[in-house]
Amino acid sequence: MINRIVRGILSALGALSGLLIYIFITNNIITVTRDNFLTYGIGIIISSLIGGGFLFLLAPWLINKGRDIASWIENELANVPITNIALGSVGLIIGLIIAYLISQLTYNIPIPFVGTIVSTIVYIFMAYLGVNIATKKIEELPNLQAMFKKNVAKEKGNKKEHKGCPKILDTSVIIDGRIADICKTGFIEGPLVIPEFILEELRHIADSSVTIKRNRGRRGLDILNKIQKELDIEVKINDKTFDDIPEVDTKLLKLAQFLDGKVVTNDYNLNKVAEFQGVPVLNINELANAVKPVVLPGEEMFVQVIKDGKESGQGLAYLDDGTMIVVESGKKYIGQNIDVLVTSVLQTAAGRMIFAKPKSMADKSA
Repeated sequence: MINRIVRGILSALGALSGLLIYIFITNNIITVTRDNFLTYGIGIIISSLIGGGFLFLLAPWLINKGRDIASWIENELANVPITNIALGSVGLIIGLIIAYLISQLTYNIPIPFVGTIVSTIVYIFMAYLGVNIATKKIEELPNLQAMFKKNVAKEKGNKKEHKGCPKILDTSVIIDGRIADICKTGFIEGPLVIPEFILEELRHIADSSVTIKRNRGRRGLDILNKIQKELDIEVKINDKTFDDIPEVDTKLLKLAQFLDGKVVTNDYNLNKVAEFQGVPVLNINELANAVKPVVLPGEEMFVQVIKDGKESGQGLAYLDDGTMIVVESGKKYIGQNIDVLVTSVLQTAAGRMIFAKPKSMADKSA
């Protein structure tokens, strides 16, 4: 029904267009008199029928093309955040207003048609500039909002406690799982931000054909559900995708800069790149190393030698927190519990290593 109505409207517009074109042409060529009035009337009818018939036949193609264009515009706008559309519309209106004021100066150009052409170019340029500037400056909105809130707080004399900055989780720290226990203790304040592209990466890992990767991905999703359902901490899903950036780690750092937040990770390489770019990072491994008991040279420990070390005669033991103890001449004590004396402690980015020797050997040398 709608197609018929549109086709009828287009046919009427075609007939009207044909009529106006015929009248315009004939008025500039001949003068209508009684002698040629009949011919003039027949010409009007024929031109109207030709214009209406042309658009009547062309109407289905025009309707389909119009629908295709409308669908394309709808799909494109569906991928654009509503804030970008709103700001783009405001920028467009401001650009057109400025273009109108500028175009007033072009009407006095004495050369024919030049003023109209310049005015059209100004309108197109200012419309594009208004939309482009408005959408690109959207990244500054959080900063402006923070500044506004800060000024309002100063005016009111309100001294509320500062809320923690966003903590953006990466894939490795989610799969690791310790973040849930740390949040449970209250050492990390919210909100926790889970980027949409991190969730997509976890989903791909969970759907992997490799068993180990699939288990890791499912564990990560379980950890997220645990944090969201069991812990009293704010969790947000951020849908900003940065389609122009292919690498997930680069997207993560860009999002941290955009939200003015911190990245939570246990990835050593990501930690270094973030440090280079000036993005704050909370490294779970560094936290784990920081809370390990302090061991000083000269202290005695009671350990079980489990296996031999890399160097000849060495034995290896481990503390409850996983810290490795290298026991000099400890290979012969494998499977035994012995007292050792700490000789030195080596702290690295990957963890801590303790070097010791059996107490019996230390007593003999003394």
